[in-house]
Amino acid sequence: MSSLSRIGVAIDSDLLDQFAALIEERGYGNRSEAFRDLTRDERVEKSWESPESQLVGTVTLVHDHHHNILSTLHVHLNHDNCLEVRVIKGKSAAVRKTAALASTKVVKHGLLTITASGAGLK
Repeated sequence: MSSLSRIGVAIDSDLLDQFAALIEERGYGNRSEAFRDLTRDERVEKSWESPESQLVGTVTLVHDHHHNILSTLHVHLNHDNCLEVRVIKGKSAAVRKTAALASTKVVKHGLLTITASGAGLK
């Protein structure tokens, strides 16, 4: 494990109040963990930009086209709607292409949630 470094940060009082509210909303134990998490989030989001970066994610769909689905987490919400979650892995370009099915006609709402595979994150 790497050693810890301490830093000082100058921040506007109003922004600090907003940061404190964020810490409370998300249940962080302290400012340091919140700061580390926000930094990791930014690094993961930046990694999405490269079509060659390795990603892990889920595609969550609510749709009315349940007859063609063979395997995934698939829940019938009611007679007209299903919820489906697919776990996907691959290069950014391929993951995004797979997620594009969320924009098809039969999908009522779709959301791609992406994270890094964990490599390089501390």
